[in-house]
Amino acid sequence: MVKAWHLALALAAALLPLAMRAQTDVSLDPEAGGRISATASKKLAKGLQAGLEGEARLGGNFQSLSRLQLTASVRYKPLPGVKVGAGYSLIAPYSQSSEDFKSPRHRFMADAQYSLRMGAWQLSLKERLQATLRTGDFNHYQQPGTLLGLKSRLMAKYRGLQRLTPYAAVELRHVLNAPAVTALYDGTDYLTPSHTTTGEPGWFLDGFNSCYANRLRGLLGVEYRLDRSSTVDASLMLDWVNDKVVDANAEGTKLKSYTRERGLAAWLCVGYEYSF
Repeated sequence: MVKAWHLALALAAALLPLAMRAQTDVSLDPEAGGRISATASKKLAKGLQAGLEGEARLGGNFQSLSRLQLTASVRYKPLPGVKVGAGYSLIAPYSQSSEDFKSPRHRFMADAQYSLRMGAWQLSLKERLQATLRTGDFNHYQQPGTLLGLKSRLMAKYRGLQRLTPYAAVELRHVLNAPAVTALYDGTDYLTPSHTTTGEPGWFLDGFNSCYANRLRGLLGVEYRLDRSSTVDASLMLDWVNDKVVDANAEGTKLKSYTRERGLAAWLCVGYEYSF
């Protein structure tokens, strides 16, 4: 008599190749772009500062506008080396194909940062929790209405020069509520674990409870202080993309594709800040 665990192992071995093909890797073409920003910040009280930043992003190897963004923020320094903050961003993605702005997004952020000075070097660790609310029409079976993310950034600055401040940073970003897909793929259709291709709406989606790292960024740059109030910043950022993409019909009864889009992008970033 065949034991139950023998049968379970045989079934798992038969389904493993299907499960491995449930997700398809897609390689993105390398891309370059630019980010241009201007910031005004004002000291409100001891340890308390408010800021307003405008940013434009260029994509498609600098050939198209991809986003306009406006951010308002406050920062507070309760202890030496410790900063906390909160902010709001209005994000307006731009579609080059339709030559129009898409539905805006609203992003809310909360930060915590700790800095340590060691001689001329300054090390800092910053954690940012953010929630991005989508507006307009979108497929609720492909993405949540509010995307939750966590950014972790480690930065080193050299402050041994008079006006120049070189720096380097690495940042890891996680999606905290990505779609969790449990369907298998047989080479033609996506199947439920019971091997049926029909079901109730959302049969292929096990909620938005998956967490994974979708960005790894490296940054090299330099700050140049023009005077006591003005600073310019220039940097090069390499951005490794690792996005989980679900394509489903609007009724949620059919999973068209489930892919991981991976690729590398380079961003040239230039910014100006005025403090008063």
